[in-house]
Amino acid sequence: MFEIRGEGILSPIRNFNTGATRSSDADRPDYEGYLSPLVIERYGAYMLKHQVQADGGIRSSDNWQNGMPLSSYVKGMWRHFHHFWMRHRSYEVADHLAAANIEEDLCAIMFNAQGYLHQLLLKKQPEKADIALGKAAWAYDYPK
Repeated sequence: MFEIRGEGILSPIRNFNTGATRSSDADRPDYEGYLSPLVIERYGAYMLKHQVQADGGIRSSDNWQNGMPLSSYVKGMWRHFHHFWMRHRSYEVADHLAAANIEEDLCAIMFNAQGYLHQLLLKKQPEKADIALGKAAWAYDYPK
């Protein structure tokens, strides 16, 4: 059995023993399979810890979505990657402001990679990005 989906494409229907039916999920992303709940939980703990600012204030969880220059993400990512690499090779990290351990280094890399990618994806949707970030966000240093 097939159903017609967008643009007249036929898609197989899944039939369950209960009688329920669903569209095929063969051509859809499997986020549950792609992501690790252990990693998401650890990343959440990292982000919660870093909601506390140096002045003791608490920033909103989505504060990063307000936008930062891409160069800020790149510089942070390189710094945290260097710390991760040092620890991976069993060297001491001399930077007194470095993350506490290799897990936090990896979470910091994830943060910077996600922030950079978020900005690139928003740039592809300027009508949404203007609302989310304001016009000034496009003054950032996007790659050509």
